[in-house]
This record gives sequence, C-alpha cells and structure tokens, in this order.
Amino acid sequence: MSMQSMKSRQRFPDEILSAIRKERMLGIRAGRDSVHRIIGIWVVVVEGRVFARSWSMKPRSWWRTFLEDPYGIIVVGGKEIPVRAIQTHSERLKDLISAAYKEKYNKPGDIQYVKDMSRKKSRETTTEFALE
Repeated sequence: MSMQSMKSRQRFPDEILSAIRKERMLGIRAGRDSVHRIIGIWVVVVEGRVFARSWSMKPRSWWRTFLEDPYGIIVVGGKEIPVRAIQTHSERLKDLISAAYKEKYNKPGDIQYVKDMSRKKSRETTTEFALE
C-alpha cells in the first residue's frame, strides 16, 4: 500500500476508539444492501486502528459480504458509523491483532475461539474498518 493511501485513510476519533476497546461486542452491518442485519462481532484496536476477523467464514458471513461490497456500518455507543472494510495483508499487524484478541477476550469461554481466530484460515480474514 502506498504512503498516500495510508495517509488518506480516515482514523476514528479517540473517544470512538476508547468505546471500541471497552466493548466486548461491536455491532456491524456488512455491505450497503439492507438485507443484512446488524450482528455482533469481536473487534480489537491495534495501533489506533480497528480490526476484526471472521470466525465462521460462512458463505453469507459479514467478511464475505465485505469482500463483495466493502461499505457498511459499525454501531458504537448506539450510533451508526459508516465504514469501509479493508483486507489486511501485513503479517506484522496480523501478529499484533492475534495478541490483542488474546488479551481482550480472555474469559474461559473465549479461549478456544481466540485460538481458532489466530489460525491461518481465520487470520486470512483480518479486516480493518476505516471511517468512510
């Protein structure tokens, strides 16, 4: 990715990042097609950026929908925020995101999901949400 496209990427304000860090689940709706409902997913903040991974990768999953139409919304503090989904290719970032999942989602029932989300198949779905 060029430096220009990195600079043009819209960052979330600090208060939104803080809310995302605190929330266990973040509401999202993938794509501009209103057929999709808002669902809850796990997200992490790494280097001031918002990331998620797909656990199920089903044919109609949020991740596959964002591959076809990268625009959607996230819901933070009851507010709908338009976002664009960007696939992450950096192995360095993916390592940091795996560590962030392990740190944030550390309850006994979370551990197996976090392990699954750190494996190659789920790791390849690493998606960044940028302000639209």
